[in-house]
Amino acid sequence: MCYNIDMEYQRDEHRVHLILYHIVFCPKRRKPVLVGNVAKDVEHLIRLKCEEQGWEVVALEVMPDHVHLFVRAWPTTSAAEVVKQVKGITSHELRRKYPHLLKLPSLWTRSYFASTAGNVSQEAIRRYIDSQRGK
Repeated sequence: MCYNIDMEYQRDEHRVHLILYHIVFCPKRRKPVLVGNVAKDVEHLIRLKCEEQGWEVVALEVMPDHVHLFVRAWPTTSAAEVVKQVKGITSHELRRKYPHLLKLPSLWTRSYFASTAGNVSQEAIRRYIDSQRGK
């Protein structure tokens, strides 16, 4: 997947930032339970939580046994906080609405994958920092 999105830096009173997280998380035991209306509700709840927190969903894909979330967050928000908020609301609401999900000891595993992304490659940042030595 390639997202050709013009990501402008955000500016506020003391910061200039572009914080993007790619997050992947799975249901307990990687059960393929994220299908049909459950999948639709997962997507809806994630989008609502992100909007509530002021985070921008760049991309979201709900697969039967995992979720990919590409989200733009604030510098004060860690990837762990995004995961906590998203897993919390979806687990609570989905287990309340869909009794068959109560068969799992919990909806989500405790683990997740998180990676950062941005407009500049790792190599470009290294070259820039290295070039500062000679100034």
